[in-house]
Amino acid sequence: MSLLVVGLSHRSSPVSVLERAALTADAQVKLVQDTVAAEPAAEAAVLATCNRIELYADVDKFHAGVAELSTLLTRHSGVGLDELTPHLYVHYEDRAVHHLFSVACGLDSMVVGEGQILGQIKDSLARAQELHTAGRLLNDLFQQALRVGKRAHSETGIDRAGQSLVSFGLEQLALGTDVPTWARGKKALVIGAGSMSSLAAATLARAGVAEVVVANRTVARAERLAQILAAAGDTDVVARAVPMDAVPAELARADIAVSCTGATGLVLTAEAVSAAVEGRVAGGPDAPRTESAADVRTAAAAAATGVTAPVEQAGPAGPQDGTDRDDENCPLDLAAMPGTAAFSVLGEAAVAGMAAAELEQHAVWVDKGDTAGRAPRRPGGEDDAADDADAIAALAATVAVTGRVPERRGPEPVPAIPRPAPALYVLDLAMPRDVDAAVHRLAGARLVDIESLAEASADAPMAADVEEVRRIVSDEVAAFGAAQRAAHITPTVVALRTMAADVVAGEIARLDGRLPDLDERQRGEIRQAVHRVVDKLLHAPTVRIKQLAAEPGGAGYADALRTLFDLDPETVAAVSRAGGGADEKNRGPA
Repeated sequence: MSLLVVGLSHRSSPVSVLERAALTADAQVKLVQDTVAAEPAAEAAVLATCNRIELYADVDKFHAGVAELSTLLTRHSGVGLDELTPHLYVHYEDRAVHHLFSVACGLDSMVVGEGQILGQIKDSLARAQELHTAGRLLNDLFQQALRVGKRAHSETGIDRAGQSLVSFGLEQLALGTDVPTWARGKKALVIGAGSMSSLAAATLARAGVAEVVVANRTVARAERLAQILAAAGDTDVVARAVPMDAVPAELARADIAVSCTGATGLVLTAEAVSAAVEGRVAGGPDAPRTESAADVRTAAAAAATGVTAPVEQAGPAGPQDGTDRDDENCPLDLAAMPGTAAFSVLGEAAVAGMAAAELEQHAVWVDKGDTAGRAPRRPGGEDDAADDADAIAALAATVAVTGRVPERRGPEPVPAIPRPAPALYVLDLAMPRDVDAAVHRLAGARLVDIESLAEASADAPMAADVEEVRRIVSDEVAAFGAAQRAAHITPTVVALRTMAADVVAGEIARLDGRLPDLDERQRGEIRQAVHRVVDKLLHAPTVRIKQLAAEPGGAGYADALRTLFDLDPETVAAVSRAGGGADEKNRGPA
């Protein structure tokens, strides 16, 4: 059997696909159960976080395993195989081990070095153990991953490079301002009472917010979190719990909202956020108007249908493109002039320095009707070739007098209307999303979600300690592989020693029958002598074969040992099923 992982993450997939592929708790349970029920897999565990979905399995066939695991991910995520496949990655054997160890150390996280993933790996293992889908391989793998992750955080400065997703999200909300300075005195609403929401609430409390309101579908869990926050001795935060139906009212008085629930639909719509910030945007009557949710919906619908608001023309419109004009007879080398494949007077800077005669030639060329095949440029449909000819002739006349093409200032850029300072800062850490993406366009709110965090983290600097963590991962992968290969031969060694013990017992019994006059002391001496002989004969070969089996490609030594000593394969399999070999090093030939 061999380790296989099939999955997708923020590194391989757009957030929109990750969001649709997100698995509920029930779907995760069903996925691992269906995986072990499938033919290629003997063990299974699923690691599902806000930015990754990975299915681990112990399989006996690589290609069949990849096909089965991919199909199961598709079936339980609801995303079609054709759509999901381009975003899936596959790791096998040592590469799969390397991947999980890197994940455990935070090297594959959206925020490099974050330690939250360790708790998620622990939960994944606990779920698989509870469902009895984790056998020896996955138990060893996940437990070792937890140890590797803890080692990386304790022996290196990876914590300096990373932080939790919550902290990173708050930094993005604060727009470069120190988070404690930005958060001090604000009122925060936390929606959800799970691990991520609890971390968000605790982080906000330590950052200095004045109040944290916790909303959750199960009010008892919200109350428990609020009690923990209020009882913490390192903050003065006021904490209280409310039911979910109180969210609109609490949102209207909150400065910060953090949402991370397991809901499959939106928890905060654009309309709800718009209503919460209405009348709260600073700046008075002359301040830029807050874009409402209705405005956002109208603009989105217009973009989807291709209907846009009319734009006033600043000057004569240029040709639609240069593909339908025959430029072979044009005296100007328009192709060599970037942006002038379809010549227009508005682009006179491109022909600056041209002689008047050349410009006049071009005017004649235009006037001859060589642009007859050109599409009309104005909404009315009239052809403007004559206008072009007149304009170019006038331009040539100016060149003849002044010796240069006159400069024309282009239209001054329209200054962007500054958005007012947000009245409400929203952090959405859920996958699938809790907050309507249309909130990004509300002028009174600032939204940071998983998608914007992924974009921001792409340019985040990595600490020098990351290289040290990578070395730790490589060393641990090698050690884990050696241990697994050695463990693979242990049942065979145990079966060999068991066979030797049976031979010794049979010979001692035969000796008892042939020498009945021996006293107990003599029998004991003979028994110990035979044991020592067998033990010394087997010691060097079994130690050496374990060393050889731990090397890459050493799996064949187990087969050689079974063949040389004619060991019963069923006996070896029985030892393996019983977990034999754990104390084999302490066991003599008995």
